[in-house]
Amino acid sequence: MRLRIATWNVNSVRLRAEQAARFVDEQAPDVLCMQEIKCQEGEFPREAFEAMGLNHLKIAGQKGWHGVAIASRLPIEDVPTLMNCREGHARCVAVKVAGVEIQNFYIPAGGDLPDRVANPKFDHKLDFYETLTAALKKRDPRDPLIVTGDLNIAPGENDVWSHRQMLKVVSHTPPELEAFDAMIKSMNLLDLPRLATPEPEKLFSWWSYRAADFRKSNRGLRLDHILASPGLRDAAIVDGKVSSRVHDDVREWERPSDHAPVTADLRV
Repeated sequence: MRLRIATWNVNSVRLRAEQAARFVDEQAPDVLCMQEIKCQEGEFPREAFEAMGLNHLKIAGQKGWHGVAIASRLPIEDVPTLMNCREGHARCVAVKVAGVEIQNFYIPAGGDLPDRVANPKFDHKLDFYETLTAALKKRDPRDPLIVTGDLNIAPGENDVWSHRQMLKVVSHTPPELEAFDAMIKSMNLLDLPRLATPEPEKLFSWWSYRAADFRKSNRGLRLDHILASPGLRDAAIVDGKVSSRVHDDVREWERPSDHAPVTADLRV
C-alpha cells in the first residue's frame, strides 16, 4: 500500500481550508501534517476536513498562535509526542498510521539575533532541537518513524538562495546547522525530499511574502522536512528511488501560505 505523507505550514487553517481541499483533491495525501494552524481545537474546521476524506484528526491548538494538527484518511492511533515545548506552546502532535509513527513539529523560528544569551527566542529554538535530539537518541533506529513539519532550519548550502549571505541570518547560521546535523545523526534519519532531489540542485519550500514575484526573486529556503528512520528505508526507497517533492505550484495560488506543501510516499 502506498502511504503518502504531506507536511504543510498552512499559516492559518481556517483561512486555507479551501486551499487544503484543493491540494488534497489534486495530490491525494493519506496523511496531512499541518503547522501554524493558529486556532484552538474547538475552532478547527473539522467538517471541511471530513469532506476531504481526512476525517481522522489529532489537533494541538493554541489561541491565535502556533498550533499543529494531523488529518488522516486512515485510522490513527494515539502515541506520545517525542517531547513537549518548554514554553508550553502547541508545537508537537503525534499519531501512528498504518504502523508508521508520525511526529509533527512546528519548531520555533528563533527571532532575528543568532545569540542564545541576548535572544531568548534563539535559545528556545536550540533548546528545542537539543531536547528532540536527546529523545531521538533513545529510540530504536529500526522503529518505523517519521519526523516532519516546519523545522525552521534550512540545513544545506543548496537549501538556501545564498549560503554565504544566509550564514548570518537565523535559519541557516552555524549553530543551527550543527543542531540540525546532530538531530539527523541521532538516528541516522533519511532526508526524503533531498534524496529525491539530490545536491547540488536548489530546493526550497518557503518564500517571503515581501517578494512581488517569488519565482523571479527565488530567494527561498527549505524549512519544511520529512525525515524517516532507518527502519523505513525499504519503504521509502523503492527500486532505488525516493518519491518526494515540494509542491511549489501551491505557492502561486491566490492568498497562499508562504510555505509550500511537501510530500513523500512510503510503501507499507
